[in-house]
Amino acid sequence: MIISSMEIGSQEELLQELAKEGYELTQATLSRDLKQMKVAKAATTNGNYVYVLPNDTMYKRTIDVQSVSEMLMQNGFKSIDFSGNMAVIKTRPGYASSLAYDIDNREFSDVIGTIAGDDTILLVFRDGYSRNDIKQSLSLIIPNINK
Repeated sequence: MIISSMEIGSQEELLQELAKEGYELTQATLSRDLKQMKVAKAATTNGNYVYVLPNDTMYKRTIDVQSVSEMLMQNGFKSIDFSGNMAVIKTRPGYASSLAYDIDNREFSDVIGTIAGDDTILLVFRDGYSRNDIKQSLSLIIPNINK
């Protein structure tokens, strides 16, 4: 979230921003984590290099700047669409896997399971449950699902 919302050009800067949010880690751990998350560096329009997430096909920054704490309070939910006993949930980029994880760990009796990409979740639910039943269950994790 820090990388998405700020222009971070070094691991030192990223460590400082993480510390502001209460995360303490070593440079070695950060380096390993960045590699595992496939974070890369890309040139900005003024020629500086900053970290970008792998789903940023072109260098871009969000216009509305939020703190990491504010971003963590959001679940990234955008929409839900149903077909048969399946639903497709659209999220902001990067939010799908954590939202799917939350859904799976709630062990809802009406949800069989999820498959998540970067910004899309396929949710399969049991026969005999309505779309409203599913939305009602998911509202425990996604408060804005009925808007």
